[in-house]
Amino acid sequence: MDRLTDKLPADQPDRFAQLPQANRPTEESAHDVSTPAEHSADALSETLLESRIDPEVEAIITKYFETFNAGDFAETAALFAEEGAMFPPFESAVVGPEAIAAYLRQEAQGMKIEVRQCVQETLETGITEVKVAGKVQTPLFGVNVTWMFGLNDRLELLAVRIKLLAALEDLLKLKQ
Repeated sequence: MDRLTDKLPADQPDRFAQLPQANRPTEESAHDVSTPAEHSADALSETLLESRIDPEVEAIITKYFETFNAGDFAETAALFAEEGAMFPPFESAVVGPEAIAAYLRQEAQGMKIEVRQCVQETLETGITEVKVAGKVQTPLFGVNVTWMFGLNDRLELLAVRIKLLAALEDLLKLKQ
């Protein structure tokens, strides 16, 4: 099941299945090995504004990426509801702000995120979905990523599903 949370109806179609052709990663960009770029708050906010995200939702998504890039993982995790979950690639869900903060401290040190595109939709259930496309730069390599955010009516993160946009073979080559 590729939904944000189990709270969403199973028969709800994935409205964010495809990014526009211009924003899809190429084979080369999927495992780009470049140096980290500056990730200023102004540039991030400008990207979100250009994507026509609701201002209140924009503030939460911007804070997620700003606190992540600053390495302030306790603040990143504080954006999650008590039952909120992070779904990292190839791993089980990490549930609750404390567990998410601990996970990020262990796994995300030195990573920086560059946001490229955002799409927002509010579902009939009242949950706001935001799909963000961008790039994660680690100390060793860069990889294109999508984040699917699910926010409740209190603007708390219910779920963040993280997907790498690279072929498994390419990821395995990076591990060697």
